[in-house]
Amino acid sequence: MGRYSDQFMQKCGFGHKNANSAAMMGKSCGGKSISQGSMPDIGDRPSDRGSKQIILYDPNMASPPSHRLLEVDALRGLAAMAVVLFHYTTRFTELFKAVEMPTVSFPLGYYGVNLFFIISGFVIFMTLEKTIRPMDFVVSRFSRLFPAYWVAIFLTFSICHLLGLPGKLVGLGTAFGNMLMIHGFFHVAHVDGVYWTLEVELLFYCGVFLLYRLRRLNLIHHVLFGLLVLKLTYYLLERQFGINLPWIIFRLLILGYIPWFALGISIYLAISRQDSSGWMQPAQTAVMALLTLWVCDSLFVFTLALALATVVFLAASGRVPMLKTPPLVWLGAISYPLYLLHENIGWAIQLQLQAIGIPIDLTIFIALMANLLLANALVRWVEKPAMLWIRTRYKNRTRPTEQ
Repeated sequence: MGRYSDQFMQKCGFGHKNANSAAMMGKSCGGKSISQGSMPDIGDRPSDRGSKQIILYDPNMASPPSHRLLEVDALRGLAAMAVVLFHYTTRFTELFKAVEMPTVSFPLGYYGVNLFFIISGFVIFMTLEKTIRPMDFVVSRFSRLFPAYWVAIFLTFSICHLLGLPGKLVGLGTAFGNMLMIHGFFHVAHVDGVYWTLEVELLFYCGVFLLYRLRRLNLIHHVLFGLLVLKLTYYLLERQFGINLPWIIFRLLILGYIPWFALGISIYLAISRQDSSGWMQPAQTAVMALLTLWVCDSLFVFTLALALATVVFLAASGRVPMLKTPPLVWLGAISYPLYLLHENIGWAIQLQLQAIGIPIDLTIFIALMANLLLANALVRWVEKPAMLWIRTRYKNRTRPTEQ
C-alpha cells in the first residue's frame, strides 16, 4: 500500500515487478512461519469457563490427545506447499533464464503467506490464553523456532555456496547476522528471502505477549480495532493528502499484515466461546479487518481473506475431516522447516539440473522431493530433539520452585 509497503519490501530484500502486490500479500518468498505451529505443552492451564478446550497437534507427544486440530496443521502444510510451488514455477522463471516454461504454474501460491498469518493469529492467541507463566511461552516459542532456524541457515548457506546461486549468495558475516531473525532492521541481507516473514511473526508475538504480561488480553479487540484504524489512517492520509506518517511505526506495528492476524484471533475467540454472545466482538473485529483490506488493498484481497478465514474457521471447527489424512498431517508437521529450506536450495538444485538439460517439470519435482526429505530430516533430527531437550531442562529447573 504505497510508500510504506514498498519501503518494507525493499528493506527486507525483496524485489518484484509488482512491489505493491508483493508487499500486501507477502509475495517475496513465502510464510511458518510463518507460521509456525503452537505447542502449548509447558504450563498450559485449562480453558476458561465457558470456553471449549482446543488442542493443536504436538508431534512430540508420545500419546497425543484424541481431540486435536489436525486440520489446522494440515492447512499450514498446504500453505507452505503453495509457497513452494510458487517459487519453483512462477518465481523461478521470473528470476532466472528458464529454457522452457513449466507445464503448470502457481502464480497465486504466494498467498500461502497470508494463510500462515491467519493461522498464527489463531494459534498464538490460543497459546497465550492457556499459558500460566510468561517464561512458558518464551521457552515454547524459542524451542519451536530457533534451533530449526539456525540449522536451516547453515544448510542453506552451505548448499547454495556448494551448488551456486547467482545473485543470492551472502557472506559468512551476513549469515551470522541472520541468527536473531531481526536482521532486516539493520539492513542485513537474508540468507534466504523467505526470512522476511519471520520478523513479522516475531513482532506479532512480542505485541500479544506484551498484552499478556500487562494482563490485558481481554482488551485484544480494542487493540486490534485501534491498529486497523491506524492502518486506514496511514493509507488515507497518504492517498488523499500526500501525508506520509513515520514508516518505522508502520513496520514495528506490522500494520501491513495486522488484518490477517486479526482474522486468526477472531476465529479462535469465536470458536472457543460457547455462548452466542461471545461471537459478537470476534465478528465485529473480523468484519473490520476485512473492510480494512478492501479499502487499503482491493476487492480481490477482501474476497481472498474472506475465503481463507472461512477455511480456517471450518478446519478449526473440525468440519474438514479430509484434512486429517496422514499425508496432510505429515506435511503440516514439516511445514516450518520446509518453508525455511525450500527457496534458495530449491532454486540452486533447479539451476544445476537445468544446466545439464533436465526438463523444467522434472527439475521442479526433484527440487520438491529433495526439500521434503530435507525438511523431514530436520524435524526428526533437529526440531523434535531440540524442543524436547530445551523444554525438559526448563521444566526440571522450574519444578523445585513449585514444590
